[in-house]
Amino acid sequence: MDATPQISLQDRLDEITTRTRSLVQADRLAISEQATAELFASGIEEGILKAGALAPEFSLVDARSRKVVQLADLIALGPTVVSFFRGRWCPYCVTEMETWRELQPELRKRGALFVSIAPQSVRQSNFMIEQHALTFPVLSDPGAAVAEAYGVAYSIPEVQRRYYQSILINIPFNNAGLSYHNATEASWRLPLPATFLVKQDGVIAYSQAHADFRVRTEPAEILALL
Repeated sequence: MDATPQISLQDRLDEITTRTRSLVQADRLAISEQATAELFASGIEEGILKAGALAPEFSLVDARSRKVVQLADLIALGPTVVSFFRGRWCPYCVTEMETWRELQPELRKRGALFVSIAPQSVRQSNFMIEQHALTFPVLSDPGAAVAEAYGVAYSIPEVQRRYYQSILINIPFNNAGLSYHNATEASWRLPLPATFLVKQDGVIAYSQAHADFRVRTEPAEILALL
């Protein structure tokens, strides 16, 4: 029997949304809602790499080992789930990564691997690994360059930058150790939450990304493919 969660990932995420709406002021929530709607309307979801495309190679530093991890080395060992997330400051991302942590035995039974990628610094990724007992590689993608190659990167619009500042989320610091005053445009880059399944021949077998950060790919969909 598969050890898939009794409660779906999306159910867990919806609980976060409910709590957030009860705690954050309505005018601040409206800013985030508008930015999400505009990102969705941009059509960015349609521009991601689709199943059948060749997955772009990457060489990124793993926060735990401090070694460079390459996609070619991962898929040589088995089909690989590549998951892009925004950062440790995002409770939706943390919940998603914890869910995948729970499912590592099921992935291993299927001969598959899991790797996560975020624009946050190696130090921030290491904090996340330790705090949430993550057992898979957490790779740092400066400026969301690899996310860009997969079609899932974007720059946070100015109005949403002010929103994050208002709730004390310092994304430039998380991504590059920079203050708001010294932030570069690259330090304001994020990926859409996105999941790709890359076969051993390097071809993408599954891809999904979400302009609404409150929605994520259900791990059960990936496990079914494996």
